[in-house]
Amino acid sequence: MTELSPHLKQATEVVAVRGEGPYLHGEDGRRYLDFTAGIGVTSTGHCHPKVVAAAQEQVANLIHGQYTTVLHPPLRRLVERLGEVLPEELDSLFFANSGSEAVEAALRLARQATGRPNVLVCHGGFHGRTVAAASMTTSGTRFRSGFSPLMGGVVVTPFPTAFRYGWDEETATRFALRELDYLLQTVSPPEDTAAVFVEPVLGEGGYVPATEGFLRGLRERADRHGFLLVLDEVQTGVGRTGRFWAHEHFGVRPDILITAKGLASGFPLSGIAAPKALMSKAWPGSQGGTYGANAVACAAAVATLDVVRDENLVANAEAMGARLRTGLEAVAAGTPAIGDVRGLGLMLASEFTTEDGQPDPATAARVQRAAVDEGLLLLLCGAWNHVVRMIPALVVDEAAIDEGLRAWSAAVEAGTAAS
Repeated sequence: MTELSPHLKQATEVVAVRGEGPYLHGEDGRRYLDFTAGIGVTSTGHCHPKVVAAAQEQVANLIHGQYTTVLHPPLRRLVERLGEVLPEELDSLFFANSGSEAVEAALRLARQATGRPNVLVCHGGFHGRTVAAASMTTSGTRFRSGFSPLMGGVVVTPFPTAFRYGWDEETATRFALRELDYLLQTVSPPEDTAAVFVEPVLGEGGYVPATEGFLRGLRERADRHGFLLVLDEVQTGVGRTGRFWAHEHFGVRPDILITAKGLASGFPLSGIAAPKALMSKAWPGSQGGTYGANAVACAAAVATLDVVRDENLVANAEAMGARLRTGLEAVAAGTPAIGDVRGLGLMLASEFTTEDGQPDPATAARVQRAAVDEGLLLLLCGAWNHVVRMIPALVVDEAAIDEGLRAWSAAVEAGTAAS
């Protein structure tokens, strides 16, 4: 009898049979508050009626129109709609299926456009699981071990993870930029450096926001040395952080922006955006793919963007994120095992530490499991899986936030009492 790979382990034992808004309904008859959103994918909630209707209508007309063979109306509409929310200068788009694919497309474009071999990535960043993307990932060895040799030309530079260093943000920022300058002097000279890739908020690396000084410092060095600033907004984009794009918090502009996850409310779709002059430097034949810009996924993405706009979900993410963070900080204030609460908008996390400040994955795992018993679904992240993250759908309301906080408080009490 066939079965799933034994390494495809689920974070919970829930078998979901139906989804609605921020909730999943299990085969066991229970309703669960889903603060995972499919790892930040179901941005408009599970089965938003407008997204469902758009997908159903498209399925009845055209399921697959391969976009290097023919164009289709949903793709045209998506390009137009993204033009309304992207930075004005990012006026050229390429679509793929997954975040990893989009990262590799951005990598290929950066190398071809600059003629330079190396890319800088930030320590703790996650960019995907395919070979090139995994070579650029340093959020955990589990994503990159066991299939060496990895792709060459990747140089890792520090990220201003103030809590891990035990510094304030200003000190961590100064350190990260100083080390970057040292790398450019000793490891990857500017004339060999094509781009720096960075998440505005580390995802798998522990939900650590960048600082304004750090991202502005990257922008200044990219301009000075002639390499590109690539912002990986796969998880942070489409309203997740209380701005449509997370980089808007920091006042920087990317040369290439990468998007996926929440773009199509659960349908596989990713893309990169760049100025047309830059995108034109891609080599002929270097961009394509069988399933990229699938017609149903594009229709769902257009509906997603409409819902985000019409229901003011970016503002809702900011307001509900503030409410959630206040509650998380209140729980942390009475829980010595929680060393830090951080994030932006509806992308928040609590880091569990031992009495001497070391990562505490055992307690984090107990709390995450206890949350399931309370009807709350959560995920872990961080290098040791010692950080519990919350990424509810952008449609979440005050009642659901308060429900989640009650469940979280009970789970933390249960999980820490067992330590």
